[in-house]
Amino acid sequence: MEQINGPLQMEHALLFSFLEVSSDCKFKDQLHSLQSQQIMLYQGSDDDELQTDGNRSGHFRNGDVGLAPTNEEVIRIIAAQLAEIGDQLDKEIQERVVNGLVQHFMNENLSNEEITRHMSRVVRELIQAIPSDMEQEKAMLVLAMVLTKKIVNTVPFLLRRVFDTTVNYMNRQFHNYIVDMLGE
Repeated sequence: MEQINGPLQMEHALLFSFLEVSSDCKFKDQLHSLQSQQIMLYQGSDDDELQTDGNRSGHFRNGDVGLAPTNEEVIRIIAAQLAEIGDQLDKEIQERVVNGLVQHFMNENLSNEEITRHMSRVVRELIQAIPSDMEQEKAMLVLAMVLTKKIVNTVPFLLRRVFDTTVNYMNRQFHNYIVDMLGE
């Protein structure tokens, strides 16, 4: 699994791996295409120059495009475990909830920030309605990733916007939890 470098690397890798191993993920080809585009966009070290378009310059560094192999494997294992939990939670999410999120993502007048706030609200509401014996942060993280899968299964062309929004949401809400979970 090739990965990007940067501040969202763990979240990106975890969501990608989760979607890759999730059952009923109908957009795996598009997911791999998105992954390739992300690698080219974000490659480079933290000391790369910021370009005028706001992106860091992208280039290959001695062919090194990924996480350390041990981290990569840990992410794959954890993503597979979370995907199993996600398959159980998937059944609890009503179609109207997914359709509401789809409408928000399709509304080009809404900023990513507004969509992220709405997604956060939906996750908080779902966590209240779904009985779970697991820790709340884990359940919320899994719900966010399952919602991503369900939204993109419904409207595949939203993949990039939904994926990027979810990665940012995961970074804001669960970064420390993800770091602890991955043992980094």
